[in-house]
Amino acid sequence: MHVNQEPSAERLFELGVGFMASRTFLTAVEFGLFSELAAQPLDAEEIARRCRLHPRSLRDFLDALVAMGLLEREGARYSNASVAQRFLDRAKPAYIGGMFEMFAARLYGFWNHLPQALRTGTPQNEIKAGENPFTALYADPLRLRAFLRAMTGVTQTCAQQIADKFPWQSYRTVIDIGTAEGALPVALALAYPHLSGGGFDLPPVQPMFEDYVRSHGLSERLEFHAGDFLRGPLPGAEVLTMGRILHDWDLEQKRELLRKAYQALPSGGTLLVYEFLIDDERRRNLAGLLMSLNMLIETPGGFDYTGADCCGWMKEAGFRETRVEHLSGPHWMVVGVK
Repeated sequence: MHVNQEPSAERLFELGVGFMASRTFLTAVEFGLFSELAAQPLDAEEIARRCRLHPRSLRDFLDALVAMGLLEREGARYSNASVAQRFLDRAKPAYIGGMFEMFAARLYGFWNHLPQALRTGTPQNEIKAGENPFTALYADPLRLRAFLRAMTGVTQTCAQQIADKFPWQSYRTVIDIGTAEGALPVALALAYPHLSGGGFDLPPVQPMFEDYVRSHGLSERLEFHAGDFLRGPLPGAEVLTMGRILHDWDLEQKRELLRKAYQALPSGGTLLVYEFLIDDERRRNLAGLLMSLNMLIETPGGFDYTGADCCGWMKEAGFRETRVEHLSGPHWMVVGVK
């Protein structure tokens, strides 16, 4: 016999206070807490000294991070949990905290205006004050470098899966469109010594790209291609990749970028698009749906999309074969063959 159970409000409470957990985590990243704990466990007093924190509520702050699974506590000393030790220590190549630092510095406040965005359909970031955020970003080398490092962090979470799941043995050249520091081409070149190519991005990105490539000893195989993909053609290679590029733009701009990729590829060449895809039924991949809302906050016309959407646009552009493959977590890739 089935007994009807009254619905619980627990999930609603979790959702309602989710912003508190998010801000606690983002604050810990902003303070560099996980980097301070990377070398050795510390007690609360030493953490307060290193991070310049007031003693009031310090234990609540640290123990909340324990409850989140980000810190561990033994006696009076705190240490990083394994996930924080791997991904949130600024001294490690796998550091992805730059992305979260950007969330804390910019996006967290803008999301408070989601109701207005949903009512007006207009961005709620610096555009409201008459400032183009990308123009300002690319004009400031320090802000640009921090942004590019954040992009490297989020790309590193799926670059190895792209290296493992695509048949790179069958190709010799690859160019990453909107490459930032070049995290993806670097990962591919390290995994496959026969690959060469590089990255394509706006001219101010070049010094950061070349620094990152040089630090991995790949300057002879990976080069920077300067340009604006909205205003000119794309460079040619056997494989072109686009990571978190298409979602920035409206539908016609998405289609135009896919047409440009098709034109730049040789016969048999491949375009690889990777994003936080929305699942085809639009029921499960919350990260993709939230990222699409973020495009509402950040851009005049951008939105995220499903794998089926992208396959359809690719076929409109002329690609003869398309497929969708899961990478890791919310990351998926769509492959189109010319």
